[in-house]
Amino acid sequence: MFSIIRAIRLIRIIFMKILFFGDIVGRIGRQAMQKILPELSQEFKPDLVLANVENLAHGKGVTHDTLQEMKEAGIDVFTSGNHIFRKGGYEEILNGDEFAIIRPANYPPDTIGRGFITLEVKGVYVAVINLMGRVFFQEGLDDPLRKLDEILAELAKTQKPKIIIIDWHAEATSEKMALGWYSDGRTSAVLGTHTHVPTADTRILPKGTGFVSDVGMVGARDSILGVAIDGPIAKMKTQLGQKFEIPETGVVQVNGVYLEISEKTGQSQKIERVDREVNITENT
Repeated sequence: MFSIIRAIRLIRIIFMKILFFGDIVGRIGRQAMQKILPELSQEFKPDLVLANVENLAHGKGVTHDTLQEMKEAGIDVFTSGNHIFRKGGYEEILNGDEFAIIRPANYPPDTIGRGFITLEVKGVYVAVINLMGRVFFQEGLDDPLRKLDEILAELAKTQKPKIIIIDWHAEATSEKMALGWYSDGRTSAVLGTHTHVPTADTRILPKGTGFVSDVGMVGARDSILGVAIDGPIAKMKTQLGQKFEIPETGVVQVNGVYLEISEKTGQSQKIERVDREVNITENT
């Protein structure tokens, strides 16, 4: 019995457990996280919880209050994407220290905010990097591959984190897969966000990097990428601008991934999808 207990404790020391959630969309997504994260934390017992929040405040951008809600719900680090600059006050949020929040690192050097963050978890340094794709985007961003090389070189000279997680905020699955292979063996995980559609290619690449093209979203299930159905369909039919609304109630799909990463090698030992549904009512 003693040996079994000792083995369990050793496993706890060796592996870092991480939960990462796809884009949280609007109030309904925040409510779903508040409702289900305690349950998932009990099930997986994560050492670190991360989520993409570029759609946190009614679908585009973040506010202090919405980030505070998610911090209190149990999210430790916030990643983002091209919509992070859509709400007023983002300058103070991205430059401040109240929230561990990052924006894509391959925006031009003078852009407000930071593109990666390093934190200590269980005595182990963990780096979280945010990168954004260029295919199908209007923004003129720097090359994400070269930017990753720069960041990894910088990290090697400073904290030398053993575990490195990338939120790869991109549109094209081909571009996402390219960065995954480019990162294999140099990072612990490359986790795709942005499309809000979960993909079925979750795997560990040959050199130990956990990968998925897109984690998915935390948003209304009966929607179009988290947006009420009527607006996008009307835009398709008329080619005119439409007001997009975020559903306030209904079933929310909660898409995430769970990882176990070796604290010794930084390689992923396990990556699996975490897909749940939460019903949000007017009384939630």
